[in-house]
Amino acid sequence: MQPSNGDPAPPERVAGGSAPGPTPPAGREPLRSEPADGAPTTPPLDATASAEPDGVRVLGDLTAESTGGAGLAALVADPLAGALGQVRPAARKRPKPGERRVQILQTLGSMLERPGAERITTAALAARLGVSEAALYRHFASKTQMFEALVEFIEQSVLAAIEPIARNEPDPARQVSGVVTALLEFAAANPGMARVMVGDALVLESERLVVRMSGFFDRIEAMLRTSLEAVPGDVATPSGADPAIRAAVLTAFAIGRLQRFARSGRAHSPTEHLETALRLFVA
Repeated sequence: MQPSNGDPAPPERVAGGSAPGPTPPAGREPLRSEPADGAPTTPPLDATASAEPDGVRVLGDLTAESTGGAGLAALVADPLAGALGQVRPAARKRPKPGERRVQILQTLGSMLERPGAERITTAALAARLGVSEAALYRHFASKTQMFEALVEFIEQSVLAAIEPIARNEPDPARQVSGVVTALLEFAAANPGMARVMVGDALVLESERLVVRMSGFFDRIEAMLRTSLEAVPGDVATPSGADPAIRAAVLTAFAIGRLQRFARSGRAHSPTEHLETALRLFVA
């Protein structure tokens, strides 16, 4: 039907059947609820990056995932606020299952790293985490259980590093050096764990864990003894000494290095001049 003269023509319809909206006045941009293409973003921060030697496990590696960066990537655009050029902070995310437990252990480990640190209370630990003490006990039944988790981390990490050495290294003398080196490198990378290993952090917490840590070094000594029994008599130093005695001396040497490191405020690295020192035991 043709419009009569003087009547405005109906708007033309486009594909989809809907009529176009009103055209904004010249010189004025329409409001948009979505951000403009090419808006800058901030890459996530890697919370687990570490400069430690390859193969040395650190407590920070237990984190479930990186924390994510700040800036535009951590903000949520609001349709109205976006039109006004504003943004609002994203809602705080609840930790994933198991993530808070890891955070508790990492924070406890970092508190143990402080030189001259006294006995750590759950109140101080909760304050450092920014949570209540009750929140701690939702993940651990007691503080002793927290330290037990640290002991388990030490056992698993060190044994995972030294067992392949004892299994794959054909030279018994190199096995001995490798086991002691792996043990001391772990402590150097985890200063807080060194205090647990020598018992300083456990003596006021749990006698049972002190005994367990002592048993850990018994296992290290047994591995050293097995390797030393295969070392030819003309290679080991001193020649002809009983392998059990040499293993006990080497274990005491390693523990002494750990104690000096922990009690000197990390002034003396446990790996300092280690290669030269080990030649005194195994050439």
